[in-house]
Amino acid sequence: MGDHDDLRKFITDLAVVHGRVVLSSGREADWYVDLRRVTLHHRAAPLIGRVMCDLTADWAYDAVGGLTLGADPVATAMLHASAGTDRPLDAFVVRKTGKAHGLQRRIEGPDVAGRRVLAVEDTSTTGGSVLTAVEALREAGAEVVGVAVIVDRGAGDAVRAAGLPYRAAYTLADLGLVA
Repeated sequence: MGDHDDLRKFITDLAVVHGRVVLSSGREADWYVDLRRVTLHHRAAPLIGRVMCDLTADWAYDAVGGLTLGADPVATAMLHASAGTDRPLDAFVVRKTGKAHGLQRRIEGPDVAGRRVLAVEDTSTTGGSVLTAVEALREAGAEVVGVAVIVDRGAGDAVRAAGLPYRAAYTLADLGLVA
């Protein structure tokens, strides 16, 4: 098995939780994909970095991140996966709101102004979180080249409607789930 198949197994074995839940979008579902069970797992995180770097290898960007918390482990996995390559990536964290103290930065990490960046998320249903990150990145002077998620729960249309390319490593069908 390769990285993509290995990561899919981690997701289906560890992250898919069956039972009635209310999603952050307000929608109800009979199952939940809790990707933090995978993105923060010692064996799965390196797979995430490699799979996501492979997924977006043809896009030109040099920094990756998104809205905290879902994007943070994805971005750091990609940072680590890229470290030994000819295309190292920086990572950044987009706060939900700006800080009221210190440097009052909304985006933490290396400066994104004037840089080509990739916005990521672990999973997305409506695209709301990742599009909030995109807005903050643009306000900070970054050029957002696209959006990539580990699992797409339906956000693709909203992200594409906002004028951005969108990719997902896995669809719900890939995981044996029905929306």
